[in-house]
Amino acid sequence: MKNKIKIGLGGGCHWCTEGIFRSIKGIDNVQQGWISGEPPYHEFSEGIIFEFDQNIIPLNTVLEIHLLTHSSTSSHTLRTKYRSAIYIFKDSHYEPVAAGLRQLSINLNKDFITKIIKFKKFKLNKEEQLNYFFTRPQAPFCKTYIIPKLQMLLSSHRHFMDSKSLKIIEDEK
Repeated sequence: MKNKIKIGLGGGCHWCTEGIFRSIKGIDNVQQGWISGEPPYHEFSEGIIFEFDQNIIPLNTVLEIHLLTHSSTSSHTLRTKYRSAIYIFKDSHYEPVAAGLRQLSINLNKDFITKIIKFKKFKLNKEEQLNYFFTRPQAPFCKTYIIPKLQMLLSSHRHFMDSKSLKIIEDEK
């Protein structure tokens, strides 16, 4: 029986976030664009939304991958455009996400600035910008930003990564 949850993530560039989470087993229907949440987080920010099957990849693993693959511990001048956030679609998801963030903060010994925000709206990016990593893995942006993040995940999360992304990473060595 499937145990699917819908979630949104924001942090860095939506091309990076999309490329990373399209590379993970158990994650479906990844959409990349701009997300807004309930006030005071109502301004649109780059991000993705997707569904994941907790029987394949647990919530805490999704959160950990997200926190490890963007600047989740520091503020910067572009935080409105690149908000470090986890967008929830149901109020009942707040506590499991909050508990996961607390546990990961302890486990990784880091103070995360990532916010848990109630999802409000989503705007899909233009068609030619979707699935950016897998349609152009040789692009300089992908080689500079996305592939190094995926390579970093190899040591700790390889068993969650799909074969297509593993091949791209191996081809870069």
